[in-house]
Amino acid sequence: MNNEQIQAMANELRFEAVRMVYEGKDGHPGPALSIADIIATLYFDVMNIRPEEPAWEDRDRLVLSKGHSCPILYAALNERGYYQPKVEHFNLRQLGSKFQGHPSMRSTEGLDMTSGSLGNGIAIGAGMAFAAKVLGKDYFTYVITGDGELQEGVAWEGVNMATGRELDNLVVFVDKNGWQSYKSVEYTVKYNNIADRFRAFGWHTQEICGHDVEAIKAAVAEAKATKGAPSCIVCDDIKGKGISYMENNNNWHKGVPTDEQYEIAKKELGRG
Repeated sequence: MNNEQIQAMANELRFEAVRMVYEGKDGHPGPALSIADIIATLYFDVMNIRPEEPAWEDRDRLVLSKGHSCPILYAALNERGYYQPKVEHFNLRQLGSKFQGHPSMRSTEGLDMTSGSLGNGIAIGAGMAFAAKVLGKDYFTYVITGDGELQEGVAWEGVNMATGRELDNLVVFVDKNGWQSYKSVEYTVKYNNIADRFRAFGWHTQEICGHDVEAIKAAVAEAKATKGAPSCIVCDDIKGKGISYMENNNNWHKGVPTDEQYEIAKKELGRG
């Protein structure tokens, strides 16, 4: 896909994520929409994967540390061809559905890790990247984490371990949208200086707009070319990106659109 096609796919994933929440009557649309461009770029350009063989040993891995944003990942897996026939109704968060409110790798094809308990993704991704080094594999591990969950201490234990092991096959995206479930990140910790902190730990660190497909591609290429250190890509994102009433509105951290709001979302995402 070219950049324009990937951007169009990102908006398609946004629509599908909102549809999941609307039909399931539960979920976290804001955190899902902010990472749509990252997810679309990874799954439709960057990652070496085989949808027809989800457990392929040499595939690139993705750990969605901010697991509550999983509707956007489910949508990507569906559009990328992991599910045959293609899923029409996800029954998100419903009893018996394999598409739960947080990713479960034992019940959903295409997921590389179960997540939901915030803060663990970087450490888990570091473990996967280290395993690749030990086994002589050349796959990359990608992690998507939120700026709010980086208040968890285990995140920085993983960061430290990745530095020490020189895991240059590990790339962490930080969805820096400035919000967490309660209030703003700065309200909680005052300083949201994520890039400075990763650099202090010895990571190769870039800062980009997380809604710019070309910038995401270029940042990944630079990360993969960097040897001897793990890479962090801090993405300046907008929570709820793509839907006017959700953008930068933390009331949509978790919530279900009304019928009227759903129609507005459809129109703004090109489905009206």
